[in-house]
Amino acid sequence: MAEKFKIRRGDTVCVTTGRDKGKSGQVLKVIRADRRVIVQGVNLVKRHTRPSMGQAGGIVEKEASLAISNVAILDPVQNKPTRVGFKFLEDGRKVRVAKLSGEVLDQ
Repeated sequence: MAEKFKIRRGDTVCVTTGRDKGKSGQVLKVIRADRRVIVQGVNLVKRHTRPSMGQAGGIVEKEASLAISNVAILDPVQNKPTRVGFKFLEDGRKVRVAKLSGEVLDQ
């Protein structure tokens, strides 16, 4: 069974290690089975593709996946990498909270 992660699709994350260290972007996809994420505009690779029905062939640049341990959620207030905790609101909902500022990450 795949694990549950504190990073979700749509979150803004910062890369903490590797070639793209310091870059940030929005999470496009979380691959839970492999513990990886795809971040918009980060870890770009070139792929040689054949022409198909709707697309021309050529060299296409697209995002490759990153290990989930190499990214951290950006704090919405301070715009710095932060850890994530959980908290229950008055109405009983369980939400994610940025440890740095205490700001709620879920809408």
